[in-house]
Amino acid sequence: MSEEKKSLEIEKIQYQYSQAQKLEAIGQLAAGIAHEINTPIQYIGDNINFIESSFYDLQKLLIKIQGLLDDLLNKKAKLKTVKEIQSIMREIDFEFIKEEIPKAIRQSTEGITQVANIVRSMKEFSHPGSKDKKYLNINKALENTINVSRNEWKYFADIDLNFDNTIDDLLCFPGELNQVFLNLIINAAQTIQEKVNKSGIKEKGKITISTKKENDNIIIKISDTGCGIQEENKDKVFNPFFTTKEEGKGTGQGLAIAHNVITEKHNGNINLETKLNEGTTFIIKLPIELSS
Repeated sequence: MSEEKKSLEIEKIQYQYSQAQKLEAIGQLAAGIAHEINTPIQYIGDNINFIESSFYDLQKLLIKIQGLLDDLLNKKAKLKTVKEIQSIMREIDFEFIKEEIPKAIRQSTEGITQVANIVRSMKEFSHPGSKDKKYLNINKALENTINVSRNEWKYFADIDLNFDNTIDDLLCFPGELNQVFLNLIINAAQTIQEKVNKSGIKEKGKITISTKKENDNIIIKISDTGCGIQEENKDKVFNPFFTTKEEGKGTGQGLAIAHNVITEKHNGNINLETKLNEGTTFIIKLPIELSS
């Protein structure tokens, strides 16, 4: 086999492996995404049932009111009809319905928006990767990754965003960068969870994500307030199969893949700053000239 064919075969295997890793990540997120969608769907359903029931109650009232209006027009109005209307208003708790229907509609609209955001984020995140570079809005990609991974971090951490909205779209491999962002956000959530479990403190940790343009580079920082990394392990975290997690909780591939994607596929670099028991910051530098 010629060197060119070998190179193409290696590239094909790497691409297939990358896709397999992405599908595995999506599979791991599926239960959490289903939960995130199920919650708003439940209250949308409850609100629709309430609105339907209220409509039939209001329909009875409106029919009676219409009868009274007809009687007034024909000068046949009776006090009895007015009292019947008042009785129906009490029976259906008109004041309650009047206040709650707008709330139910507003909540349902918000729920639909929430579900639509999750579905859109998942669609964009899980879009099949390409062997060709495409333009990607880094801020939007990070937001999508945060949305699809919400169930992984929301119980243990709050997320603060500090995005530079002036940075240009980057010509890159979107699927592979999304995978990097996902690995780093989930790692941040897991180290915060570990710290919370060890300390017994119920207060949430914090994940801070920032982007900015710096000279000819886009800088992405993902910080956590988790356990931190021991000094002797700092130089090992990007090695394949190395992990500081408990047995059975990590393959040691996530950061190795991230390093390969950033350095080999995008000519950038990734490093970290860490302090034991205080947290870790991963710093990604991507050269802007890739987008030119």
